[in-house]
Amino acid sequence: MVKRNMDVPWSYSGANGPEYWHTLCDWYAEGATFRYQSPIHLRHDAASQIVDSSEAISFHYQTERFTEKEFKNTIHFIPFECDSYVIFNNVDYALTDIHYHLPSEHWIDGQQQSVEIHLVHMDKEGNNLVVGVLCEIAPEILAEGPLRQSAVWDLDRHLEVFDPSVFLPKTRSHFHYVGSLTTPPTKGPINWFVFDEIAQLSRAFLSQFQEEILQGNNRPLQELRGRDVYYFPDRTE
Repeated sequence: MVKRNMDVPWSYSGANGPEYWHTLCDWYAEGATFRYQSPIHLRHDAASQIVDSSEAISFHYQTERFTEKEFKNTIHFIPFECDSYVIFNNVDYALTDIHYHLPSEHWIDGQQQSVEIHLVHMDKEGNNLVVGVLCEIAPEILAEGPLRQSAVWDLDRHLEVFDPSVFLPKTRSHFHYVGSLTTPPTKGPINWFVFDEIAQLSRAFLSQFQEEILQGNNRPLQELRGRDVYYFPDRTE
């Protein structure tokens, strides 16, 4: 008999690891019935290129206040007001969460990266949209990164003030596909947008959360199952 407990523990290894998530409770089992799971291996040579900019995502981020929380094996930055948003298909999706996976969950052209940042959004109907940014870890502090002088990181008071754009790469070319959440209950459909430029994240920034971010908190790659993957070149190119 499958448990009816939505808070049942899960992990990234062992008897409650990814291959067993769907067996832990009926809520997780229901999420796993969605055919198109995430993450996936993204390939430029297998994606359909889209040149119509009206079908792309647009970003409307601004400086706002966040607080950090540790749950689901990683650190999350949660905005107070949800002022930042994206627009896709004429629908506004407010930024509700920023969190991290080490190493990256998505692969691009055979390469996995050290970090993947997920910027999670939600529309007024409760539908999610997730933006993924794959990163290398840079040994130095990056002037344009999250530790830039205009940002505030007051971890003692659990207050951060920054523009979420600091986590986006300079080039806005990206993949788009329909998948699922990558943690239980892995429900879908979720619109995914994954940048193909590899960003840089300073080791000094990540070291502030080394106890909160579990190493190896990445779900294994999932089968493509014939789904369509689209590629949008940078509109400024």
